[in-house]
Amino acid sequence: MSKFGELIETKLPVLLAFFADRHEASKEMHPILRDAAATLGNKAKVIKIDVDKNQELAEALRVKALPTLMIYKNGEMKWRQSGEQDANTLVELVKEYL
Repeated sequence: MSKFGELIETKLPVLLAFFADRHEASKEMHPILRDAAATLGNKAKVIKIDVDKNQELAEALRVKALPTLMIYKNGEMKWRQSGEQDANTLVELVKEYL
């Protein structure tokens, strides 16, 4: 999990998306996250985390539902929600922390 600390200890907002390819709603979020990342450019990071490959992290953060989305800035969680979101909503949420 030390890599996780490095990911979130940044001045840029970091949008984390916890997903599993076996989960339909998670798969539907992939193009939405790509669009959000393209819109935000270098102003923020968008990172997808596969819960099947990162079970320890998902358990530590109590990720129960998929997809689960979180925004971190300076190592602190600023926002969290489970369920699908559209790209515009995600971009606006991240912009609040620029």
